[in-house]
Amino acid sequence: MQIINKLQYNSVVVLSFFLISFLAFILNFITNGKTNKILFSSYRSSLLNPLTYVRLITHIFGHANWQHFMNNFLYILLIGPMIEEKYGSKNLIIMILITAAVTGIINMIFSKNKMILGASGVVFMMIVLSSFVNIETGKIPITLILICVFYVVNEIVSGIFKKDNVSHLGHLIGAALGFVFGFYVF
Repeated sequence: MQIINKLQYNSVVVLSFFLISFLAFILNFITNGKTNKILFSSYRSSLLNPLTYVRLITHIFGHANWQHFMNNFLYILLIGPMIEEKYGSKNLIIMILITAAVTGIINMIFSKNKMILGASGVVFMMIVLSSFVNIETGKIPITLILICVFYVVNEIVSGIFKKDNVSHLGHLIGAALGFVFGFYVF
């Protein structure tokens, strides 16, 4: 019992995001993929269906498999607490929700038959936003330039030349929103 008393729920938004996504992952496993299709994926569907609007946000909780889940949350658990401490829990929730909604909407508009799921857009938003944590007024952090070179350019190249099931557009949207949040919003 002493060990449990020592544990701290140190990053409310990040840990809650992890727990919701982990529950979605377990539900998807139990239902043999049905919950991802119904709740935790975003795709073009009837605008009369209320779930269309729900999925614009909830797609960030669904993941295709354990590797997908683990890759996203290694970054989120590493970077997220620092961002939550710097910008606050409320602002982080807002940034996550905006990233989810914009990614879902753009996917619905531009991708005919492509279903997206996962927190990759949020990960890219956090990666870019993390380089703004120690920014000084009027200066551009070199870490931001390097992140753009390594992550953003790689996603552009991958999006053009790779034929895979990865939403490179979602990654780029997340990165762009991280840039906007870092420079203009917060």
